[in-house]
Amino acid sequence: MDREYTTELQKIEASLNKTLPQTPDASWWVKMFPNISPRPELARELLEPGLDLFSRGGKRWRPLLAHLICQALGGGDAAIPLLGLVEFPHNASLIHDDLEDESTERRGKAAIHLLYGNDTAINSGSFLYFLPFMDLENWNGEPQAQIRIWKLYAAHLRLLHLGQSMDIAWHRDPAFTPSLEDYMLMCGLKTGCLARFAALLGAEIAGAVQNTIPDESLTASLGEAAQKLGVGFQILDDVKNLSTGIPGKTRGDDVVEGKKSLPVLLFLHGSGTGPDAGVKRIQRAEFVSRCFMAAKAGGATVPEVEALAGALEEAGILAEAERQGKALINQAGAFFSELPAENAGAKKLLTGLTERLL
Repeated sequence: MDREYTTELQKIEASLNKTLPQTPDASWWVKMFPNISPRPELARELLEPGLDLFSRGGKRWRPLLAHLICQALGGGDAAIPLLGLVEFPHNASLIHDDLEDESTERRGKAAIHLLYGNDTAINSGSFLYFLPFMDLENWNGEPQAQIRIWKLYAAHLRLLHLGQSMDIAWHRDPAFTPSLEDYMLMCGLKTGCLARFAALLGAEIAGAVQNTIPDESLTASLGEAAQKLGVGFQILDDVKNLSTGIPGKTRGDDVVEGKKSLPVLLFLHGSGTGPDAGVKRIQRAEFVSRCFMAAKAGGATVPEVEALAGALEEAGILAEAERQGKALINQAGAFFSELPAENAGAKKLLTGLTERLL
């Protein structure tokens, strides 16, 4: 199926490149900045950081998810022109997240704020949140469908930022240990909500093509499955950060950040092998705090990073977190495999997408 995925991803990439062109022409300028004389060269500093990040690649699985759901539900390629609503805010959040976390690397190169400065990173990252509105304004769907998509986009961006604020607050307070339930809530907001939005966007556009409003029970189930997919993907990412490392990022930079990821929280809450007495939890908390402080001071190469990763491995916690992440992705795949679809080929690709993310 690799050829089929490549074909669909090429369609998506071409559409994204129209919205964020390498060389904006006068017509793009007039659409983006009405009532201002076309001088595209003035936008270089605004666009270049985003273009840089996009040029480094990325899985693009969120816009692919929206596209395949639209196809499976009978909407064909109608979602393609609006997939920037999914991918641009994701990249915006990466720029801001790296700045907030003081990360040094993203997709194999220096983080955007290190290359362009904090002020430019903030401004250009924020611009990516607003950029895809132009696509929605130019979309030829019915006005009521357009309004529903506007509302969906706005609601999910609010959720995204709420999740990010929770994550920031937690790693700024080394003494605070969130509950596992609160972790799942945060992850569902920060990471899962864009996947949820992608699913709802695909269903909404398929309905617009057929002049119908998507069934509420179907969209609720689609959104839940997509959110599980996003959360599961994040958990597996966090496990990789502490084990094999993530291509394009510094291994162990989550420890430098002081990130309360699922493996760390399972450890702090007493999961894993060995005795689970209260004194053990206190010892674990002191150990994690010591590792976090050493990593923040000395970077990802200090021995405390390896010590924490080794302790999580030895206690079986990395394996447990990986199991939980895969279980969520498999639950999403099971739902997609039962989706009442009009396009069997798209449904097959949709189900296969979950397997690829594993």
